[in-house]
Amino acid sequence: MSQRNVSETETAIKERARKVLPGGGFGNVTFDVVIKEGKAGRVWDESDNEYIDFLLGSGPMLVGHGHADVQAAVLDQVSKGATFFVNNAHGIELAEEICKAVACADKVRFVSTGSEATFYAMRVARAYRGLDKILKFEGGFHGMSDYALMSMAPARPGNFPQATPDTAGIPSKIRDDILIAPFNDADTAVSLIREHADELGGIIVEPLQRMIPPASGFLEALREIATATGIPLIFDEVVTGFRFAYGGAQEYYGVVPDICALGKVVGGGYPLACVAGRDDIMAHFDASEVGAGRAVKQTGTLSGNPVAAAAGLATLEVLRGEGTYEYLFASGQKLMDGLTASITKHGLQAQIMGLPPMFDILFTSDKVIDYRGAMKSDRTLGKRFNELILAGGILKGDNKFYVSTAHTDADIDEGIAICDAALAQIADEAT
Repeated sequence: MSQRNVSETETAIKERARKVLPGGGFGNVTFDVVIKEGKAGRVWDESDNEYIDFLLGSGPMLVGHGHADVQAAVLDQVSKGATFFVNNAHGIELAEEICKAVACADKVRFVSTGSEATFYAMRVARAYRGLDKILKFEGGFHGMSDYALMSMAPARPGNFPQATPDTAGIPSKIRDDILIAPFNDADTAVSLIREHADELGGIIVEPLQRMIPPASGFLEALREIATATGIPLIFDEVVTGFRFAYGGAQEYYGVVPDICALGKVVGGGYPLACVAGRDDIMAHFDASEVGAGRAVKQTGTLSGNPVAAAAGLATLEVLRGEGTYEYLFASGQKLMDGLTASITKHGLQAQIMGLPPMFDILFTSDKVIDYRGAMKSDRTLGKRFNELILAGGILKGDNKFYVSTAHTDADIDEGIAICDAALAQIADEAT
């Protein structure tokens, strides 16, 4: 496969980055590319290499880069001011639209990032219950807070429900407030929840964990035990919100949580996220409703930012268009089917995991239902695949293909061809 051209300009930018950024980057991706421009389903780097963009800014650009309606909304608001730190009409309208679209959303509290959204979702659940502990699922990614980075990617998974910190710098006492359960094991999860019901402030789960779909009845079992015990069920829909359906994964799977965290798509590519949930729980963001002693303090300089809210509103309007989700799913399915055909053609032990708008390839033939199963995939081959498709002209994250409504049939066909060539090379290297 071809190697990407690296210009003197891009090389100089990278040298500057290494002087001022730890590791020479923003900490987001492992590959060494500097992007300068995006349009629809493609991006270009500082060396003018063109890529089909299946990274999509790690998901926010669901309607593609530079969508005319989103750009117009943003430019209109920018001309009137960038931020105010008080209510604005765009933010209020976006909250109204989220409440109409998302089943669990009676009220919304805006923040700027998905990490904040999951952090405050856990905090408001604890405030509602008056209890400290949170149950999460091994391998579940809920952002960068101390609570979220427990058993998100443990190198040596421990015994359930013991939590393992994923990073240096987390106070040792945090692990005592996080219980870990196996994803897709309803019996074990329900047993742990029932056993610790008088300690738990909330249960947080990705309805689709990274790329692993929920087993039949798993989310329903969580909903049932949460209702029976009165423990708030939190769906982390930062990734899945407005991606699998207009009402998110809770619409797609037909299971409604008590609280959800939303981000990425809802901000249209700008820094905006939110906590949304049941009225009596969200009341804890309002001291006049619950009293100062039970209220959750939350402010943010850019929370409800009018530019981001305008972008979010325009993005959601695009997604409400007739046939939008049908097209998104058809495009993603075509790419998934093409990759599956290539895997079979080249005799590789691999599989495609996820749903058409968001999936990845795992180099294992074993059935994967949880984090420990995913860990058994050949990560060296996964890394090699990503290197080869990057050289061939696909921008993709370490562990995910994101598909947008802006990807054309030509983008998908070319993407299949690039991936096929990469898989062919991997097969040749193995012989």
